[in-house]
Amino acid sequence: MKDAVPQPIHLVDYRPPSHLVEDVHLTFRLSPKGTRVIAKIRFRANPEGLDEGNLRLDGENLRLISLSLNGHPLTALDYLLTPQGLTIPAERLPGPAFTLCSEVEIDPEANTALEGLYTSNGMFCTQCEAEGFRKITFYPDRPDVMAPFTVRIESDLPVLLSNGNPLASGEGWAEWHDPWPKPAYLFALVAGDLVAQSDRFTTASGRDVALNIWVRPGDEDRCDYAMDALKRSMAWDEQVYGREYDLDIFNIVAVDDFNMGAMENKGLNIFNSKYVLASPETATDRDYDWIEGIVAHEYFHNWTGNRITCRDWFQLCLKEGLTVFRDQQFSADMRSAPVKRIEDVLQLRARQFREDGGPLAHPVRPESYVEINNFYTATVYEKGAELIRMLRELVGPDAYAAALDEYFARHDGQACTIEDWLQVFEDVTQRDLSQFKRWYTQAGTPRVSAEWHIADGTLSLTLRQEVPATPGQPLKEPALIPVRLGMLTPEGAEILPDMVIELDSPEVSRSWDLADLAQAAGVSVPQRVIPSLLRGFSAPVVLDAALTPEDRAVLLAHDGDPFNRWEAGRRLLREALVADLAQTRFDTAGVIEALGHAAGDTHLDPAFRALVLSLPSEDDIAQAICDIGLVPDPVAIADAHRALSARMGAALGPLLQRLYAENDPGPAYSPAAEDAGKRALRNTALRLLSLTGDLTLARAQFENARNMTDQVAALSCLIAGGETEAAARFEAQWQGDRLVMDKWFMLQIAQAPRDMALDRAKALTEHPLFDWKNPNRFRSVIGALGQTPAAFHDPSGAGYRFVADWLIRLDGLNPQTAARMSTLFETWRRYDADRQELIRAELERIAATEGLSRDMSEMVARISG
Repeated sequence: MKDAVPQPIHLVDYRPPSHLVEDVHLTFRLSPKGTRVIAKIRFRANPEGLDEGNLRLDGENLRLISLSLNGHPLTALDYLLTPQGLTIPAERLPGPAFTLCSEVEIDPEANTALEGLYTSNGMFCTQCEAEGFRKITFYPDRPDVMAPFTVRIESDLPVLLSNGNPLASGEGWAEWHDPWPKPAYLFALVAGDLVAQSDRFTTASGRDVALNIWVRPGDEDRCDYAMDALKRSMAWDEQVYGREYDLDIFNIVAVDDFNMGAMENKGLNIFNSKYVLASPETATDRDYDWIEGIVAHEYFHNWTGNRITCRDWFQLCLKEGLTVFRDQQFSADMRSAPVKRIEDVLQLRARQFREDGGPLAHPVRPESYVEINNFYTATVYEKGAELIRMLRELVGPDAYAAALDEYFARHDGQACTIEDWLQVFEDVTQRDLSQFKRWYTQAGTPRVSAEWHIADGTLSLTLRQEVPATPGQPLKEPALIPVRLGMLTPEGAEILPDMVIELDSPEVSRSWDLADLAQAAGVSVPQRVIPSLLRGFSAPVVLDAALTPEDRAVLLAHDGDPFNRWEAGRRLLREALVADLAQTRFDTAGVIEALGHAAGDTHLDPAFRALVLSLPSEDDIAQAICDIGLVPDPVAIADAHRALSARMGAALGPLLQRLYAENDPGPAYSPAAEDAGKRALRNTALRLLSLTGDLTLARAQFENARNMTDQVAALSCLIAGGETEAAARFEAQWQGDRLVMDKWFMLQIAQAPRDMALDRAKALTEHPLFDWKNPNRFRSVIGALGQTPAAFHDPSGAGYRFVADWLIRLDGLNPQTAARMSTLFETWRRYDADRQELIRAELERIAATEGLSRDMSEMVARISG
């Protein structure tokens, strides 16, 4: 018999807590199967509480041992205990202030959901965001209840860690105190046989901070880059945002079994091992990028998330959008800002635009949810960051900095809302941001169309916006969209100084005197102009502009905005692929020639040139096919994608050979941007050359690779070329390294010829190293198949059945990871009727599964529509 349908929680129903917490003392007596948690919590009635004064505490999977109020034991008649928590009626409470003591027992070893306190290969660790603390002890598990924590850990394990500063320790115990009030979701505990790489950091005010990265013995030599990224993050946050670290110690712990990338627990960040451990032999340049960005992200949360947190989970974007933007700024400063911007937009379009355009569309601040774990989405994170970027664009860098200073001063130690955030900007800038707020409340990706013409020496530009209907929001109001633009002549001269037009209504028009523009630019009056629109991707919108391939070629060659220069080449490649699939005429040879000129320009960053030569993804092409009213065929798209890559490899052969030879950074590996960019360009050239059928260079690089970046790049080419010997040798070499083997599992599927990927995925689930209970390993196989469109969308439906089988299996142990991976089905309505019917059948089968989790139930219902 299925459980009752879970009921949604609505933003409008928010009520302040009946009681606040003044102080928390926790004692943990650790045991894998029977950990005892003793909690001593001092409560006081909340003057703003709106209920009848009952004390309602969350609690799940807890065996209650004892309960007392002000030292007096309570009996079962004094409280109501349910599977969701514990309630003490107001009449049983001794007064407005009191101390509640409880003792519970939990089973960390059985906690396969990896929420709350669980074990990972003999290590105890926690994950409490969003609602994991209720699986540790009875508590008001909501972000607007903040308190200082003191924690005692008792165990025979050698390393015992919690939030804050260490108080004292002895044989078999350690005590920690976090003086800064925090919500329960930021609580952390780690205990295990660990070793630390240690360092120190001196803050701007002269305080000395101890830094530790804790890992399993044998991994300590792979922490250098994470430590370096941490120290650079701390210095950058002081210099750019004026934020100084506020404890005596900062700890990071690497954990193998982790649902997320990392968690910002105050003073004790817990990381998925893949985002900490790196060496040239075992990590790629992309791994180093991720480590740098994620270490920075979690550290920056110390102020934007910890010191100032969110009032409720509907405000999740308040901390995540701002912190993502901050880590994007940091990475842009550390590396190439144009390349970083392009990479961020690629991720936004691949994940968030897809989300916004389907059944899972929701506002950056949703109005309701059933399971909050399902709203850790690209919309909250990536689109949330774009909103911060737009706000900075609208008010200017100086006003943005002043507003952030005021935000920190006004709201330090508080749990806040989007209204609090925008109010600061309105107060500082004296600007009405009520229309801008629609970005937080409306789902969907706005479409901006642009038209221009010249008449009587006047250039007229008209911009129009439309926000498409999304589930639950059929009607939309105009958003406030900053459109940064310039203008070029057909010869490539810039005639309009970089400027921003605020599109704040359905339509906005601007006009310029061409003679004035030409005189200011020092050129002759043009008979035609080419607009460079949405420079720097100044807003997260879809731009429709009637640019010809010739116009885009001019932008690719001459645009002063690096993003739009890349965008022009990207659109040319996309149009070439769409023309091939739609069987229409297109000058593909001219496109390849133009891309070759850009790729060969030694004045440009090698990483940028690598991006110029990279084709749009197969999913991107599928959406483009939908945009012209056709039904995409994933198999045909995969074939066209490979064919165009091979054609580029053949047409640009001499150039690619030269790029490959000239961009070897040398034998000494460095993850720095300059060397990483050279490897990116070199390996992009290798990929295109290999797809012509000549694997000579790939074989040689695999044999002689001096780092994991080059080894993986060569292996990818060989697998795509149908060779299996290199994959077997790679496995034999790296089978003892769990993170490297994750790469091997993924490459076997993602790079396989399209007619082999599904069978290979099935075979890999029988591999002795396939641990489906480990989220990283599960994603490296099941996720890889779901993200290989031609295999996943096999006309037989076998790919759908394969993924659905595994999601059902995982949901019984780890609902959070299973539910997140169900998004592999979210674009099902774009395909043909036969595929839609096959997917619908799998979604119905998942939904009918006995004991399906609340996480998965909500996701399947939303995807099914």
